[in-house]
Amino acid sequence: MQLKSAQIISLSTSLLFTLSASAAELGTRQRTITPVALTNVPGIFASDVALYETNGYSSWQWGPGQNSGQLTTNMMPNGYLGAANAARLLTFFCFSDIHLTDKETPSWPYWSAYQTQPGFTKNSTLPPGDGNSSAYSPVMLSTTHVLDAAVRTANGLHRLMPFDFGMSLGDDCNSGQYNEVRWFIDVMDGLPITPSSGTNAGATTIDYQKPYQAAGLNPDIPWYQVLGNHDHLWAGTLVTTEYLRESYTNNQVLLFGDLDEDGIDSRTHFMGTVDGSTPYGTIKGVGPVTNFIVGGVTNTPMVAADTNRHYLETANYMAEFFTTKSKPVGHGFSHWNVTNNFACYSFEPKANLPLKIIVLDDTMTDQNLDWRNGMGGLDTKQLAWLVEELNQGQAHDQLMIIAAHIPIELIGVPASTNSIISSTNLLTILHTYPNLLLWVTGHMHRNNIKAQPSPYSDRPEYGFWEVETPSLRDFPQGFRTFELLRNTDKSISIRVTDIDPEVAPGSCAEKSRGYAVGAARIFAAPCTPPTTNSVNAFHWDFADTNSYTQNAELVKLLTPPMQTKIAGLGEALGHRVAIDHDGNGVTINFLGELQSAETLSGPWNNVTNISPYSVSATGAAKFYRAVE
Repeated sequence: MQLKSAQIISLSTSLLFTLSASAAELGTRQRTITPVALTNVPGIFASDVALYETNGYSSWQWGPGQNSGQLTTNMMPNGYLGAANAARLLTFFCFSDIHLTDKETPSWPYWSAYQTQPGFTKNSTLPPGDGNSSAYSPVMLSTTHVLDAAVRTANGLHRLMPFDFGMSLGDDCNSGQYNEVRWFIDVMDGLPITPSSGTNAGATTIDYQKPYQAAGLNPDIPWYQVLGNHDHLWAGTLVTTEYLRESYTNNQVLLFGDLDEDGIDSRTHFMGTVDGSTPYGTIKGVGPVTNFIVGGVTNTPMVAADTNRHYLETANYMAEFFTTKSKPVGHGFSHWNVTNNFACYSFEPKANLPLKIIVLDDTMTDQNLDWRNGMGGLDTKQLAWLVEELNQGQAHDQLMIIAAHIPIELIGVPASTNSIISSTNLLTILHTYPNLLLWVTGHMHRNNIKAQPSPYSDRPEYGFWEVETPSLRDFPQGFRTFELLRNTDKSISIRVTDIDPEVAPGSCAEKSRGYAVGAARIFAAPCTPPTTNSVNAFHWDFADTNSYTQNAELVKLLTPPMQTKIAGLGEALGHRVAIDHDGNGVTINFLGELQSAETLSGPWNNVTNISPYSVSATGAAKFYRAVE
């Protein structure tokens, strides 16, 4: 079909054309966000937000795309040379660790990290700062805006590569707080958002405080929820005692202390809160109690109380997902889950595809009253449920994907989680199910792809892949897409791709990206997997320009019965191009680099290779000729 330029500029809706799979790439396969290397920059506190740009901390640039290609690490027979894709079986995306934050809450430990400086070590004499950006980072100012940008990006991708479903892998909210949970669901639903609390200070003057209209996820995409430790533990770490429960809705800033040194009963410091009337979110009401004593009287820092800050027990957290405009109602949780306070379920995402998603709560809802919580574990009921789901999936010849918040390596670490099983013993169980394809997870705020190969050298089909999804909170503030592909040799490929949310210049989401880069420099954030088994083996210096992106196609062998069962299933490969009318020209959105003028007939050198972009009607006509 030959389209004339007059036809193009009259369009008010998108046209969709299919590109060959070889010409289509996605997200960070095309370009990545990389920090700009810095030298001889002065040190600043993490809360010196105005200096992030001045001193170069927030500086970043576009770097090259990343693609590790097909990976077969001990997952295929010896001598295997690779696979050609034949059809697409399933496509989904995962958000994780969004940490929507009520920055004005009186119940958050800002004191413990807001004065962290670069090069901090636990034994240093620097002012308070535990080197943990979870306790303070300026990204906390705009968490709802970053989620909204990610939703808008997922909607754009859906036009080009339709998603069968989406998931949040947990830690939607920062501390099990009602208004944080509602912000998450309301952003996903596309409702008006007031991203502040208390007096809503700065709501008419400060960009990150102003109410706005969320885009909402495309209603054609169902989305499902996984429970994270921050969704039901105070600060993701502590069982919520009565003292902490009251602190959520208090009009007094939380009085707490150093958990490392003094334990959960210490009351030595006011934890602080954010002044929403300031452009950089100044921390106020923070410091040792002795700083607030005047004339022998303690002047306790105060805030405007807000009942919408109240703490949600796990069952009540799940119940909130029934108040939604998007689908499915409950987002995976059933009324049975709520009644039984049990956050595990499974679902089958696509008709005529023998595959189920096993959603596992591995955050240990019933924890010890101990500050060293927040890792992973399974109790008797959770483990029995998981084994039964795996048994049924294997017996019914279903492929299986486990979605859990916490990675396998942290199951049963530390012992105070009350887990009845260790990560080693859990792997032993998982390796008895050859239909298990993938364990997808979050929690560590990092990109990581890990092979869990079969323990049997002659039966590689008993291996599976583990993929960690990055955090939308911390650098590099991304999410992942997953494409399940059937290959010509009857194997399966899982194509995983990191996605950077599209952010408008000058927007709160764009500023947050810079803050995330700056905070990573200050806190030496965990951006890359360790080279050893130590989860603390991370490092980042100011010369580091790594994007910490990991994209790959993960190949797995199937059993003969599953090879037969999926033969012939799937949709044609390829992605789509969306073309919209834009004034006197068009805007073209696509996945990956377009082919150049040298490989296609007709000159169209004025068409660039970065999506999205705008071209004139003449340039668009050349583009149409290229893809017809």
